[in-house]
Amino acid sequence: MSFPLTPSFLLAVAFVVVLAGAVNGIAGFGFAVVGTMALATVIDPAVAVAFMIVPILAVNVSLVRELDGDQVRSCGRRFGPLLVAATVGTVLGMVILDSLPEAPLRVGLGAVTLAFVAVSQRAVPLPALSSGSADSRIERPSWMAAVGGISGVLFGATNVGVQLVAYLRSRDLSHELFVGVVALVFLGVNGVRVVVAGTIGLYPDATTVALSVAAAVPAAGGVALGARLRPRLSEQLRRGLVLGLLTAIGIRLTLGGFGLV
Repeated sequence: MSFPLTPSFLLAVAFVVVLAGAVNGIAGFGFAVVGTMALATVIDPAVAVAFMIVPILAVNVSLVRELDGDQVRSCGRRFGPLLVAATVGTVLGMVILDSLPEAPLRVGLGAVTLAFVAVSQRAVPLPALSSGSADSRIERPSWMAAVGGISGVLFGATNVGVQLVAYLRSRDLSHELFVGVVALVFLGVNGVRVVVAGTIGLYPDATTVALSVAAAVPAAGGVALGARLRPRLSEQLRRGLVLGLLTAIGIRLTLGGFGLV
């Protein structure tokens, strides 16, 4: 299923991409889940996942600039096993995505979105990541490989990297460094995804590819807007805006998958 090339639909896509970029600029994450899940309410979810890969790549290029050269090298060494495992898992997730029918995939995306909200609100608690010896263990290569592999499969199939975000948030990074490291991880993974999506046929036609590339411009603009707004908004307000939007999208996806809307 390709994109309908009507002016109103293209304008709606541009709005979704800008909105998702603004969310990412404000909160440091959320571009992929907001953009993908919003698009998946109106088009084939597999196409929505593939369409968002290039804009996600562009967003993370802009955000990773918040890291200086020493931070990039340090984070690359520190989180290298996580990045490698996430990349391998992502390729597997994309292969799985290519084989799933539309209605169950829509329901699955809705469930993942609502689970993301529940975890973020601590309605479903994440495992405790304590200090001391337990804290040091979860930065061992084996732990990072496990987290990266599982998260990569989910990310490849849905564009949702909640486990990666939660893991990196637990690593006692400043907000600015957290934003940059998340961008660094997803930048590397999405560079591979562009090639894989084209190879296994996730893009239905060349027009979808062209629109995906074009969407990188409003995506970067949305991130810049969100970054300007970030210092003016409280943490509570930032969280409320993102989670409220995702709840509405998750409900719409789930109901749509069951044919109720």
